[in-house]
Amino acid sequence: MIGLEFILGLYSMQHVELAEYLGIKKQNINMWVKRRQNIPKKYLPVLEELFGIDREVFSKELDEIEKLEIQKEKLKNDLKPVITKHEKRYKSGEINDVVDIPIYDKEEINTIERDIEKAKLGTRFKEAMDIVDNNPYMNTFKLMVELMEKAQHESILHKSIEALSHYLEVLPGSINSDEEQEEFESEIFEVFDDHNY
Repeated sequence: MIGLEFILGLYSMQHVELAEYLGIKKQNINMWVKRRQNIPKKYLPVLEELFGIDREVFSKELDEIEKLEIQKEKLKNDLKPVITKHEKRYKSGEINDVVDIPIYDKEEINTIERDIEKAKLGTRFKEAMDIVDNNPYMNTFKLMVELMEKAQHESILHKSIEALSHYLEVLPGSINSDEEQEEFESEIFEVFDDHNY
């Protein structure tokens, strides 16, 4: 689905309404949505201002993350949320670090932020599995999914993953959840070292 079609649906705007706003025929909007005709460049700034969304989005095929980002922007415009506090959270990616995440007074915004984060993690997980065609670690991935389904609330799971992240230097040593974690890691690292891992 291209951006314009998604945005019109999100804003409950009919093709005829947009056509009237732009001073063109409804058929033009239909042609744009069906990708039979590109949106003329002269209308992109008008669409950008009307919806408060970057002009590149209207003509492109959207993925799930982009759709969520657009929904978030609409919610922000509709609800006018206020940041009530910041929480420190680990952010992985190009720079593995702890960052301040804004927490809003409107739970809808916080929920969609979590949905975006989950969608990004899901995409990264799939990409990690797709690194090689015949992935020799498929059983490990299966176990990880089983752990997430059946034991994600177990503290031993979180402590072990954090320890592995430190041991394999995926997570900087400066990022540590608590003193108890440091003690846990020193003991588990001894086991790893004893077995030449």
